Amino acid sequence: MAVDTTTAAPSHPEGDEGGEEAVRPLLSGAPAEVEDEELDIRYAPYARRDAYGPMGRGPLSAAQVARLVLAGVVLLPLRLVAGVLLVVAYYLVCRVCTLFVGGVGEGRPRLQGLRREAVLRAGRVLSRAMLFVFGFYWIPVSDRSFPNAEDVPKDHYEELERPGAIVSNHVSYVDILYHMSASSPSFVAKNSVSKLPLIGLISKCLGCIFVQRESKCSDSKGVSGAVTERLHEVSQDENSPMILLFPGTNLRIHELGGKEGRRTAAAAAEGTTTNGDYLLPFKTGAFLARAPLQPVILRYPYRRFSPAWDSMDGARHVFLLLCQFANYIEVVRLPVYYPSEQEKQDPRVYANNVRKLLATEGNLVLSNLGLAEKRVYHAALNGNSPRALHQKDD
Repeated sequence: MAVDTTTAAPSHPEGDEGGEEAVRPLLSGAPAEVEDEELDIRYAPYARRDAYGPMGRGPLSAAQVARLVLAGVVLLPLRLVAGVLLVVAYYLVCRVCTLFVGGVGEGRPRLQGLRREAVLRAGRVLSRAMLFVFGFYWIPVSDRSFPNAEDVPKDHYEELERPGAIVSNHVSYVDILYHMSASSPSFVAKNSVSKLPLIGLISKCLGCIFVQRESKCSDSKGVSGAVTERLHEVSQDENSPMILLFPGTNLRIHELGGKEGRRTAAAAAEGTTTNGDYLLPFKTGAFLARAPLQPVILRYPYRRFSPAWDSMDGARHVFLLLCQFANYIEVVRLPVYYPSEQEKQDPRVYANNVRKLLATEGNLVLSNLGLAEKRVYHAALNGNSPRALHQKDD
């Protein structure tokens, strides 16, 4: 059952794309020094509760240290090499498929027909292979249905509009790999991602929307329009993969990619992953299209190390993830959510109702915290003064 929680940390309204306060911490009342236990309560969605503790710096037994050393010598190099080879393989597929294709330099490769199909299929297969390399050997997927769903004629569903997006809780960067292996959606990424070796071309072929964080000149109305347009395209083209939407999305577009060829976008949260027990708010801009949605819930059971990316730096998290022999993920697919007339008229109601459904079915706690509070929490754990914390442009 969904539980709503309130904390001492400031919360943000769920307005469309928010304002400047939505991406900067509200620091006027932040204490200079706060006990770790109090911090974990105040910023509960980001508190790490596995054997490695906050920031992954908790005390380890001699046996745990020995296990890490052994895995670091044997398992880590093998997984790193295999992971790099898989990325290179996908890059080569994208490179071949974009030969003599226009729009690559502008971030909008015009992939159609067999070229697009090759990129999508390769993405699914190689993403699943990457998950296997990372220790996610088995991924159980359960499909839930509403009561009396079996009494509904099949032709009724055929007449309904195709879902335009996948809505999911956001726990880890592993979420992206799973969704790519299942449906090959594209997603929102920092503008700098488009310039990365290998990954840059891959993200362009997936039709990503590139985001310049804290860009004051960004056009939030244009962002909503772009997402809405893509959602309509997905609903009209059965060959297009669905869009991926995460909670806490604060979209600020620098440049758009993937419009041609009916490619799709994924609105990803700007780093607002949680420890897996909480669900942050959805921004309402992505619900303006009034399109039906496919809710998906991701869970990461663990014994020692939690794959949730909550209060740990990226390098340490990847190291511990790759040093754990087996990692676990469970997937729950809910029935397609068709908005009511009231929800079509009010995207805020639509977003809130979908969020409550995910929380109820996933036994998640609702929280109104966001990226700003996560930065304050990380700064406090690092012993820094949150008052000096400001996000820099990429």
